[in-house]
Amino acid sequence: MNILIAPDSFKGTLTARQVCDIIGQAFADTINNVNITKLPAADGGEGLCACLYDISGGEMIKTKVCGVFGEKIQAEYLMLPDKTAVIETAACAGLPLAGDNKNPEKATTFGAGELITDALFRGAKKILLGLGGSATNDCGAGMAAALGYVFIDENGKEFVPTGGTLCRISKITPPEKTINIPVIAACDVENPLYGARGAAYVFAPQKGADEAMVKRLDKGLRHIAEIIRRDLSANVSHIKGSGAAGGMGAGTVAFLGGELRKGIEILLDTADFEAKAKNADLIITGEGRLDSQSVEGKVISGIAKRSASVNKKVIAICGSKGEGAEKIKNLGVSELYFACESDKNFDEILKTCKEDLYNAAVKAAKEISGVI
Repeated sequence: MNILIAPDSFKGTLTARQVCDIIGQAFADTINNVNITKLPAADGGEGLCACLYDISGGEMIKTKVCGVFGEKIQAEYLMLPDKTAVIETAACAGLPLAGDNKNPEKATTFGAGELITDALFRGAKKILLGLGGSATNDCGAGMAAALGYVFIDENGKEFVPTGGTLCRISKITPPEKTINIPVIAACDVENPLYGARGAAYVFAPQKGADEAMVKRLDKGLRHIAEIIRRDLSANVSHIKGSGAAGGMGAGTVAFLGGELRKGIEILLDTADFEAKAKNADLIITGEGRLDSQSVEGKVISGIAKRSASVNKKVIAICGSKGEGAEKIKNLGVSELYFACESDKNFDEILKTCKEDLYNAAVKAAKEISGVI
């Protein structure tokens, strides 16, 4: 049996590579004469650099930049052999970096702009910017400020906006030299910049915002969208994915002249997924928590669609089950397995996540080995 394993990471517990290894070991222990190909995947958030490094090689570059709240941290990005710089917003503005002090009104993407600057200095010919997993809601204004954009407040003073100060922007002045290489943002959601399905209302609560803060953040996004339209001649309000990473999707278009693409599609194209899939009898994918959002551009949906295009059986082995998980079957996933079937707190999950995933994969292997 030839098996292709292509999961996302299980956020907070296991990397995509670890998930591949555990599932692969379970199948090897359960089924005789199994050949396993591993393709750790990512949809634009944390892990994008590692996955593309596994596929294409390159050099991981470390440099000091601003962290979530302006503190100096060491972050890294990947320079591929073709001089494409792969930069994760999460590397400097990721939610885990905020720790217990999550506050999207104060968090900044300034560090992402510094990473881009460093990549340009090193001769990058293209930027691939991963948008997922941010702690921010600043529409990429911090990133833009690091790249030379000037933000003026109502008193005529220059400042670096954060999510809580977007409404203070009265004018945006672009730098004399803007980025003149292609920029593609790897985006895993289709949410607009603001409104009921926008960045603040959908994602800010998990970044530490209460109901009142969500309303203020949404108002700020509406405000900067209007200033961007007036000063930069860019209408970013309703672009699909503009609400990704607290509005970094919109910022990519407005400040970098970039385009938004599904991160999983970029990765699968790079990996030549269809060629690998054609040799497989079974494709296994998965993610940490499978829910209704999984069908909107996440790794598992991308794998399911590509597998269906080459008429291959695909199953999902995931960490836990959320509301709407069964919708993924509409994309061609035939069976679902879960490492954690009951409610557990995160500390409990962390203690046994490897064993739980292994056991779920063994169960899957036993059930399907008599089918294929």
